[in-house]
Amino acid sequence: AKCHDCHGSHSILKVDDPYSAVHPKNRLNTCSKCHDGGESGRPKATEGFVSFAPHANAFDFKRYPQVAAAYWFMILLLVGTFGFFWIHSVLWFYREYQDRKEHRSRAHVATEALPGAVGKQVYRFGPVSRIAHLVFGVSDMTLVLTGLVLLFAGAAWAPVLIKLLGGPQITGLIHRSVAVIFVSVLLLHILYLIYFIFKNLKTFRWFGPDSLVPNWKDMEDIVGMFKWFVGKGPKPLFDRWTYWEKFDYWAVFWGVGAIGITGLMLWFPTVVASFLPGWTLNVAAVIHSKQALLGAVFLFTVHFFNVHLRPEKFPPPDVVMFTGSVDLDEFRRERPAQYQRLRESGQLEKYLVDQPSRPMTIGSKLLGLSLIGIGFVILVLLVNGAFTG
Repeated sequence: AKCHDCHGSHSILKVDDPYSAVHPKNRLNTCSKCHDGGESGRPKATEGFVSFAPHANAFDFKRYPQVAAAYWFMILLLVGTFGFFWIHSVLWFYREYQDRKEHRSRAHVATEALPGAVGKQVYRFGPVSRIAHLVFGVSDMTLVLTGLVLLFAGAAWAPVLIKLLGGPQITGLIHRSVAVIFVSVLLLHILYLIYFIFKNLKTFRWFGPDSLVPNWKDMEDIVGMFKWFVGKGPKPLFDRWTYWEKFDYWAVFWGVGAIGITGLMLWFPTVVASFLPGWTLNVAAVIHSKQALLGAVFLFTVHFFNVHLRPEKFPPPDVVMFTGSVDLDEFRRERPAQYQRLRESGQLEKYLVDQPSRPMTIGSKLLGLSLIGIGFVILVLLVNGAFTG
C-alpha cells in the first residue's frame, strides 16, 4: 500500500480530525475500499484489521504499550543472551589460546591399550540427526538471507540481493517455503520425542548424563568453566552433553516457536485480525524480526565459535555432525567423564567405528567451510544493514 491509499490524495487531515480518512471511526470504511472481500481477492477488512498500527513506535509506550513492551522484552533478551555468551566466548578463547601458546594440552589417549581401538572413532550421531541438522542449518541461513532484504531494504546491497533472488515475490515465496521446511524439522523432532518418552518412560534417566534436560551438574560446570577461564580451577569434566550444547538445543524450541508463530501471523494477517486485535500483528512483527536477529547472530558468532573456531578446534571445521563420529583422542579430551563412564562399564568398544572414508572426510570439511563462509557473509550483511538499512 502507498501513503495515498490510506491518507488520500487531497484533504489530508490529522488522524484525530473526524473527517480524516484514517480517523478511528473512518478506518474500516477506508480499508474496505481495497480490502473488500470481493473481486480484488483481498479478504474483507475487519475491526481487528483496522486496529493495526502501520506507524507504531516502540518508543511511545503511551500510544503503543503492547509494541513497546514486546520491543523492550526482546532487547533485554538480546542483551542478556549476548552479554553472557560473548563474554563466555572471549574468556574461553583467551584461556585456550594461552594454553596452546604455552603447549599445555591434555594427555593423548593410548589407543593401543584399548582392544581394537587403533584407527577407530567414537560414534556420536546417527544419519537422521545429521540430515536434520544439515537441513535445519541450511534452512536457517536461507531464512535469514531472504528476511534481511526486507528488514534492511534501505541497505545498498538489498536491491542487488533481491534481484539475484528473483525479485520481491520470488524472495517471499522462497522465505515462506523454506519456513515450512524449517518448522517441519522441529515438529518431526517433537513427534520423535513423544515416541521416545512413551517408549522409555520407566527406564530413561531424565537428569542423567545421556539426557539433554538441564541438571545441577550443568550449573556446577558453568561455574567451573569461569573459574578455569581465570585460572582459579581445573576445567570441568564433561559428559555426553555440555551445558552450551543443551542451551543450543532448548533455545531452538523457543526460537522456532516464536519465529514460527509470529511468521504465520504475518503470513495470514487478515485471518489473524478476524479474531485478534490488530496490535497483535505489530507485536508479531517486533518479535519475528528481533528473534530472527538473535538466532542469526548467535549462530554465526557463539555457535560457530563453540563448535569450529576455538583454538583447540583449529583448523576448522569440526565435522562430527556430517560424519557422525569423532576421533577417540578428541572424544577423550572433550568428554572425559563420558569416556571414563563408558570404559568402566565396558561399553566403549560398542561405540567404536571405522574412520569415515577419505572422500567423506574431505567432502564434510568442504561443506563445513562453505557453510561457515556463507554464515560470515550473511553476518557482514546483517551488521551493515543494521547501521545503514
